[in-house]
Amino acid sequence: MPTYRTIFLSDLHLGMRGCQAERVLDFLRHHEAERWVLVGDIVDGWALARSWTWGQAHNDVIQKLLRKVRKGAEMVYVPGNHDGAARQFEGLTFGGILVQREWIHRTADGRRLLVLHGDEFDGAVRLAPWLSRLGARAYEASLALNTVVAAVRERMGKPYWSLAAALKDRTKKALQYVARFEEAVAARATEAGVDGVVCGHIHRPEIRDVATAAGTTRYANCGDWVENCTALVEHADGRLELIRWTEALCPTVHDVGGDGVATAPGLAGLAGAIPSLTLR
Repeated sequence: MPTYRTIFLSDLHLGMRGCQAERVLDFLRHHEAERWVLVGDIVDGWALARSWTWGQAHNDVIQKLLRKVRKGAEMVYVPGNHDGAARQFEGLTFGGILVQREWIHRTADGRRLLVLHGDEFDGAVRLAPWLSRLGARAYEASLALNTVVAAVRERMGKPYWSLAAALKDRTKKALQYVARFEEAVAARATEAGVDGVVCGHIHRPEIRDVATAAGTTRYANCGDWVENCTALVEHADGRLELIRWTEALCPTVHDVGGDGVATAPGLAGLAGAIPSLTLR
């Protein structure tokens, strides 16, 4: 079982029909870290407020995270907009889990990374929260189609694939939004005087350098567990890497300019494919 210095997880959306809780649980069973950083939208309070969707796997994910703390791991929780109610507890510790609105993480190689969820840079969330809530409902309405696609692919023996993510990648406005979001988050890191930023929110896993007025800033997005099934990890030497936990239990690592991406083809024993969506 690989052990990392730090594992960053964001956008699990536990409590939402599109959450792939079984995959999250499988990832937690096969990875350990000295520190876990939860980068927001861990529990989807918006979805739970509309309809209660909380299976055993959702409960097991919470229990597994708490068990890691009891076994000695450090855990920091940076709430997002879908679990924003937890932001009122900033600075407090519950069950060994420290709640922070933002967090400065220092890597093994000395870099300082600003950790935040990222919803404050989404104009729709910042200026008109009801618009984002309306969009979230539309995404959930699309789950019926995603369910059919996932079920067909599973019967054909094909790996998990997100229809929503594929459509988003082909939409010019979505790509423009992602680019503006990355630039805004990187600028915030520059203002904070740090070397980089770790965020979530837009369900777009990425590690890259973003040009800013002061030079370049390392931008790292954890991704999500409704579309991409990704986690951001820090190795013992401080190197950052994205792990895609979509199929197999033994990831194949592909380095990308020092920071890389690992894929995990073939998730054994998965009880069925779970649909995805592009919930911000």
